[in-house]
Amino acid sequence: MRLSALVSISACVLLSPLMAQANGWFAPSAGPVQVGPRPYFLVNDMQDGALKTQLQRCASRIDRFTRSDFSIGHRGAPMQFPEHTRESYVAAARMGAGIVECDVTFTKDKALVCRHAQNDLHTTTNILVTPLATKCTQPFEPAVYDADGNLLTPAKAECRTSDITLAEFKTLRGKMDAANPRARTAAEYLGGTANWRTDVYSGPTSGTLLTHAESIELFKQLGVKMTPELKSPSVAMPFDGFSQEDYAQKMINEYKAAGVSPRKVWPQSFNKNDVLYWISQEPAFGKQAVYLDDAETVADLPNAAELASYKADGIQIWAPPVFALLDVDANGKIVASQAAKDAKRAKLDLITWTLERSGILADGNNGFYYQTFDSAIEREGDMFQVLDVLAKDVGVLGIFSDWPATTTFYANCMNTH
Repeated sequence: MRLSALVSISACVLLSPLMAQANGWFAPSAGPVQVGPRPYFLVNDMQDGALKTQLQRCASRIDRFTRSDFSIGHRGAPMQFPEHTRESYVAAARMGAGIVECDVTFTKDKALVCRHAQNDLHTTTNILVTPLATKCTQPFEPAVYDADGNLLTPAKAECRTSDITLAEFKTLRGKMDAANPRARTAAEYLGGTANWRTDVYSGPTSGTLLTHAESIELFKQLGVKMTPELKSPSVAMPFDGFSQEDYAQKMINEYKAAGVSPRKVWPQSFNKNDVLYWISQEPAFGKQAVYLDDAETVADLPNAAELASYKADGIQIWAPPVFALLDVDANGKIVASQAAKDAKRAKLDLITWTLERSGILADGNNGFYYQTFDSAIEREGDMFQVLDVLAKDVGVLGIFSDWPATTTFYANCMNTH
């Protein structure tokens, strides 16, 4: 190759990012949907059959995928990007999530911010290696070992958004939600990321934390709808005069102030009283309010009468974890569960959570989300079998995923929007 050609290619490589930025390619926008390689990997890994054949036909549609409300970005796209960060939200939107989630909690000065829990800053941010570590409810304590090196007491810490002001919160950087219980130092404690996730996007120039209001503006730019979850406070309520009702109302007020249509918002809570508050006091938003179910096992799930009572109370959407809606029949096939059938008889709509959150499926023992149908899971490609039953047999409105591209791919292939 001639030197002049090499120089020309090098110039293009160097200039193309600058040209792209100048043309707005890096700016948050609706943009084309990019599902990437993972859905194709999962399809190729499926057992042969009609569903696999149908999904394989989608391969040629790579440039024609569109955003889908069936695909909900759970905390953004936290399989790879630190949850509830700008970067995670943008990734979810680019993967075609039609709805993206900001879990909502509050700071010491009662500002609403996006965090999965009020007391998770020690596992989801770098707070323990900043001067703010001294303000934590439970400052870092190193692990204790005996003389032979056996762990006696795990390392511990607890840092809450209510420990710090909004201005202080905004100085932090998000990281993968993890902690190392064997840590001897605060820096070591920030480790522990699962080996099927990554810390590549947890550096000092990424992991941008957002207020709830900032998430609304970002979601508007990205062209996605919104599903905020009002998180249970770790502090006693009222907090400095801030009641639970004030908290629930403030979340809705920020959508109203931003001019967001209630049709584009699905407020969520595990607290039934929050949902009933929205139904009563903000009916335009309350009609799409989502009652999240915190059942740990099948025995914890509501029975048919309880589900019917939800509907009688004005609740329209019930959102239990995936295991609640699926079961395995006598032939070993994944099918709709009794709870799913009871919910449909009660005329409740359904949303469920969370896919792409259980690591490698082929090794079995897939835990919480798969507990009722794990015996039917043999390979990574079975993810699409789960999606298919949830969509067609259970009839869910949408599915939370830690990597929304998979659900977007399925929704486009099956015209489930």
